[in-house]
Amino acid sequence: MIASTIESLHEVPVAEWEHLARPAGLYLSHRWLAGEEKDPTATRAYALVRDLDGALLAAAPLSLVHEEPNDSYQPETVLPPHLRPRVIAGARRGYHNTPLTAPGLDPGRRDACLTRLRDAVRRFAEHHGTTHWWPYLTTGATALLAPLYPDPALHLEDDALIPLPGTGIDDYVSCLRRQRRSGIRSERRDFAASGLEVRRQSLADCFEDAGFLLAGHQQDHGHDRDGVDAMTGLLERQAMAMGGEARVIAAYDGHRMIGFCLYYHYGSTTWIRASAHDRHHPAPHLYFNLTYYLPIEDAYVHGTTALHVGMGTIRAKRLRGAAVSGLHALVDPPPAGPR
Repeated sequence: MIASTIESLHEVPVAEWEHLARPAGLYLSHRWLAGEEKDPTATRAYALVRDLDGALLAAAPLSLVHEEPNDSYQPETVLPPHLRPRVIAGARRGYHNTPLTAPGLDPGRRDACLTRLRDAVRRFAEHHGTTHWWPYLTTGATALLAPLYPDPALHLEDDALIPLPGTGIDDYVSCLRRQRRSGIRSERRDFAASGLEVRRQSLADCFEDAGFLLAGHQQDHGHDRDGVDAMTGLLERQAMAMGGEARVIAAYDGHRMIGFCLYYHYGSTTWIRASAHDRHHPAPHLYFNLTYYLPIEDAYVHGTTALHVGMGTIRAKRLRGAAVSGLHALVDPPPAGPR
């Protein structure tokens, strides 16, 4: 096996990268990462492990962070005080991370690939005078990587995934407890009777309206620097990078957008990326329909089998059928001496 580090994902054929990334998730996909290369807050690189014939066996995107605008990815916010790594291994966004390995590797070969991958990431960080960490690792990824690091994994958050059995939303609802079935049917019925117009569209067609609502949502949660210009610019860049894959379900009262949900179909999962709504609008159950039920309907149409709803409001997600698992961080500590 041969480990190397490259500077741009465009050096790897899309199909070759996607063979590893598609089972892992949206935030490690070729298109998402290629779009992230334009973000000036970090320098990107990619650690690769290939066999002697050149086949790609393992990979990880790397981010040498210069400025981190997201508090949840700042080491000083989520890690113990003595740990200040500046290199992020794996996904830098989306709170869902794992090293990439080729499907079908036997455990011994997979572990050997991960060791070489860890070593390549470590060399990259040391070259830049720092250390690395893997934030928001899934439970499975943590189990694979933890033996390669001296310190135990740190629990950061919980992650929620709603299974979508059967072929339509009625199948999803029927798998819930009786009281919840009744509640969800009522929430859907009341929203449908509100008279709002529901539109399904590309993010490129509505990023300005969505950015205005997202800025209000962020500021309601204490993120004062996430103003309208910042959020509109963020969504515009995402629309340009992701094209027609960036889908929006939005509710309109006349010509005014009063709520939206941005999501992606990738692999077997529909990924909720962002949602926001006008908290002062009287439409019943606006949030739950935009964030859960309408994307679930679209997920069934597209053929995915799960809805990734991520961190936060875990109780509400459990009530809607979510399976919850931990998200962890592994940190390569500063060396006490020569490695």
